[in-house]
Amino acid sequence: MSKPDKNDRRGFLRRTALTLGAVEIARIGSAYASPGAANPRDTDLPKPIVNASFKSLKQVDSGLLNVGYAEAGPANGLTVILLHGWPYDIHSFADVTPLLASAGYRVIVPYLRGYGTTRFLSTDTFRNGQQSVVALDILHLMDTLNIEKAVVAGFDWGARTADIMAVLWPERCKAIVSVSGYLIGSPAANRNPLPPVAEYAWWYQYYFATENGQAGYDKNRHDFSKLIWKLASPKWNFDDATFDRTAASFENPDHVAIVIHNYRWRIGVAEGESEYDSLEKRLAEGLIVSVPAITMEGDANGAPHPPATAYRGKFTGK
Repeated sequence: MSKPDKNDRRGFLRRTALTLGAVEIARIGSAYASPGAANPRDTDLPKPIVNASFKSLKQVDSGLLNVGYAEAGPANGLTVILLHGWPYDIHSFADVTPLLASAGYRVIVPYLRGYGTTRFLSTDTFRNGQQSVVALDILHLMDTLNIEKAVVAGFDWGARTADIMAVLWPERCKAIVSVSGYLIGSPAANRNPLPPVAEYAWWYQYYFATENGQAGYDKNRHDFSKLIWKLASPKWNFDDATFDRTAASFENPDHVAIVIHNYRWRIGVAEGESEYDSLEKRLAEGLIVSVPAITMEGDANGAPHPPATAYRGKFTGK
């Protein structure tokens, strides 16, 4: 697929990919880790924990939200922020978090707006899912937690957020890891027709553009999300317990509104908020990622995703 703006999906981070990403994040920030921290390249990496979960969550008022997040590792370590996508949640990082924490990093894994225990502080706030506001959420969270700079890593919505933070606020990013590369787009770019086979892969965003799609996702969000998991990762034989561990986060009262607005805004059938127009205008220019970056891709990605050649020129940093 030739248009990276359009290809906003990701291959789910399989545990092996997460482990490789953890090692590479550690290599980037090795000079900033806590003294005496082990280097993952010099130790045996632990095997994935089946249905691992986070022992406890924290909640903090930040920006427009009360954010739920998991935290691990020493408070004085270089911070790594791990960001999930749709329809996934923080458990995408349940295996890699202890790897990074044991290497001396402070790991923050937040629920994005509309997921898990993250809630809006006001019932009057518009349930906005456009790309810039999700990135602002993470910037506000960093401010609230007194994090000046972090490695930001993610997939799908999380990768797009990492990309956006790197181009709009590079001084806050030590480095990024972006699964499926450069995912920043704009409604205008997404209006360009793709070949039928490519458009077919985006069936769900056109479904979401209809009132029936919104009602259908609300009624069937469990089965709908499970279908997406199967289509996006055709070789991942996950069990019901693994899916259900994440599916609980979709019961968030704002989940459907955020997801529907996110996809409707992307294809230009829903308006964003004018206060973010200046940010979206800059993002529509196709800004270059100049901070140190790693891009990666699953080896069996059934979701739409660009080839590396499509976004190689968007990354100019180390």
